[in-house]
Amino acid sequence: MFLNEYPDKIPFDALKYLTGECNYGGRVTDDKDRRLILCIMDGYYTDKIFDDNYKFSSSGIFFAPKTGKYEAYIDYIKTLPVSPLPEVFGLHENADITKDRNETLEMFISILSTQSNEGGGEAISIEDTVVEVATKILDDFPEPFDVLAAEKKYPVSYEQSMNTVLTQELQRFNGLVTVIRSSLSDLKKAIAGEILLSSELETAMNSLFDGRVPELWMKQSFPSLKPLGGYVIDTKQRLAYFQKWMDEGIPQLFHISKFFFTQGFLTGAKQNYARKTHIPIDELEFDFEVIQDKNPVAPIDGINIIGLYLEGCRWNEEARILDESRPKILFEKCPIIWLNPGKTKDMKQFPHYNCPVYKTSARRGTLSTTGHSTNFVMLIKLPSDQPQAYWIRRGVALLTQLDD
Repeated sequence: MFLNEYPDKIPFDALKYLTGECNYGGRVTDDKDRRLILCIMDGYYTDKIFDDNYKFSSSGIFFAPKTGKYEAYIDYIKTLPVSPLPEVFGLHENADITKDRNETLEMFISILSTQSNEGGGEAISIEDTVVEVATKILDDFPEPFDVLAAEKKYPVSYEQSMNTVLTQELQRFNGLVTVIRSSLSDLKKAIAGEILLSSELETAMNSLFDGRVPELWMKQSFPSLKPLGGYVIDTKQRLAYFQKWMDEGIPQLFHISKFFFTQGFLTGAKQNYARKTHIPIDELEFDFEVIQDKNPVAPIDGINIIGLYLEGCRWNEEARILDESRPKILFEKCPIIWLNPGKTKDMKQFPHYNCPVYKTSARRGTLSTTGHSTNFVMLIKLPSDQPQAYWIRRGVALLTQLDD
């Protein structure tokens, strides 16, 4: 209809809105996904399409063929590669490695789910294996935190919201620690015949045998895609971080990857500034600055955070901007970032990319009872000399943890 009604000039803006916002956008609830859809469409819904020299990607393989006969289009299609290169989607060549890894992982999970748990001959039984795994985990797994002692040492304070953040984190981790310890102990008892093996415990037993995190734990856990071994190590490191906080006081440098409820921690940082300056917290936003000093002094206002990983790009320390990923390096550690709260109108303006921060590489989650996503954390402005669309198509994001 638009093509027929506007023969002199195609209304690309209207077409983009109808396709990206109304058609696909009406089905896509995540605003980051809608941002990507519109960004991809910009490469096709453009006046440049009428230029015979216009290419859809840097290789020059993909383009809109010249007007011709039907057979000419078929011949052109036949010349296209069977397996498209990542660059046609705007991705880095490393995306091929990520795709292959994901497919391999899915294949192994499928094989694992279909194999028998019963071994022949002298093979170790599933029960013996699970008892061994449970014993190893319980041997040095921490006890729940003493929340009352923490509340006494770090009481609720108007000036310091981080005290409240600490006790809330301890309570959440205590729920997880209790579930892990009790389920492993019950499993050992059930296998020994001392108690009944419930369906929930049986499912947990099969997960432990397969090296996966039991669903029973994940119901009380922070988001994670790690296998069992990596998950246990990660959990212990998180518990050790908060034990050190209890013993030595509020950290100068916050490991954002250690928090159970990251949004609560960020709100606490804003709240400290709001109470200090008497500015309503809903008028505050974070300004961002990358700190390349390895041991920076704690800022007067705001917080320094560490523990993020860049996917889809890297940080160029010399130019102090985002840069292309190195070949075969999928993730790069992000430098320290200073989150400096202030009014939106006072934010520094600079060429940047609004980089989404996720807790896991799944990049999807559900809304929790607090109204926050269980996976998405926030957008962080990172300096860049490329337009936003470049990094959006690259799929660049920050992650608080890796999958292994």
